[in-house]
Amino acid sequence: MATINYNGRIFRTASNSAEGEVDARTTFRYRQQGNIVWAEYAGGKITFGQLLGLVLPDGQLEIRYQHINENGELMTGICISTPEILIDGRIRLHESWQWTCGERTSGESTVEEILVL
Repeated sequence: MATINYNGRIFRTASNSAEGEVDARTTFRYRQQGNIVWAEYAGGKITFGQLLGLVLPDGQLEIRYQHINENGELMTGICISTPEILIDGRIRLHESWQWTCGERTSGESTVEEILVL
């Protein structure tokens, strides 16, 4: 897989498991330096969130995330994201995640890059 630069890219949730909290109103703003990626996210049920991760040699992202939800709860989790380059050049991330708090449920989500003109 070609190396992807996530710096400055904006993503929105396309789908999520029922146990997840991000939805189509959640926007992620990515930054990158070397193989380190981070993002801030908010929208929908998320008041404010952050993620921190590494781009692995195979192109996947290994991520830790934390956010405050609309109920004022601090939520934390881990995620592996597998990138896909869409025909129009945008990036889609296929994510397998698990909460590291509460009931520690897991799920899958998809986020897609949105183009800002």
